[in-house]
Amino acid sequence: MARVLVRTEDYGFRPDASGKVRDIFDLGDHLLIVATDRISAYDVMLPTPIPGKGVILTQMTLGWYEHFRGRLKTHFVTAEVEEYPGRFKGREELAGRSMLVRKAGRYDVECVVRGYLSGSGWREYRENGSVCGIVLPKGLAESSRLEQPIFTPSTKAETGHDENISFERMKEVVPAPVAEKLSELSLAIYEQARTYAEKRGIILADTKFEFGELGGEIILIDELLSPDSSRFWPLDSYAPGRPQESFDKQYVRDHLDATGWDHTPPGPVLPDDVVKRTAGRYREACERLFPQINLERYL
Repeated sequence: MARVLVRTEDYGFRPDASGKVRDIFDLGDHLLIVATDRISAYDVMLPTPIPGKGVILTQMTLGWYEHFRGRLKTHFVTAEVEEYPGRFKGREELAGRSMLVRKAGRYDVECVVRGYLSGSGWREYRENGSVCGIVLPKGLAESSRLEQPIFTPSTKAETGHDENISFERMKEVVPAPVAEKLSELSLAIYEQARTYAEKRGIILADTKFEFGELGGEIILIDELLSPDSSRFWPLDSYAPGRPQESFDKQYVRDHLDATGWDHTPPGPVLPDDVVKRTAGRYREACERLFPQINLERYL
């Protein structure tokens, strides 16, 4: 069984901020980001962790950072604990699941790219034939591949659900030239990642990016193309017209739906088989995309 880290407080660290998965430490002009093994569903934190999930999320992000090295500016500094400052230096609890990054001014939008019609995009299309103001061809089915990927931004919500917005609305949140650049960058990253993933038997259905400003430049921040920020589907079982299998927490959602849980706190405890299968799907995605990564080093 993989090592588990649910709260960094358990190891004597008090984070300056905590999200659903990550604990964040403010180090002045840098941040230390730690991916825990926490898991949420329907915006509710569940009491049962997924062992090794934080390691897999981090290692996948690092794999993509390396893949795009020289083509994409990011906030990344190092993931080697021996290079961390102060009290974090050499702490093995953080190895494999953390990274030191430069602090940037975050743009308060989620930069979503969709290459297939699924999730909230599918629901919106069924209602009005468009997604975030982009009119799509008639007659598309659930999980249909879009001839051209579309950029569909959303608000960056601190709590609750992000809200899909039009590109025109996005230009009210960030300056218009920045919005144009974020769209261009997001689509370019998606296209390149989709091609890479398909060669490894995985469909990248959609994904979301976050960007920030540092030194007058736009840089990518936070995780990149992980199962928590993207929909990954097995290429060999893909068939439009229905929901697809996925390399993420779909086993968790399916189990919770079968229990009749009403999606309000507290979340129910997950059975061992759901935990094991979910961990296995996360790991399979990482191993397919980046077979060169040695997960056993940290799990």
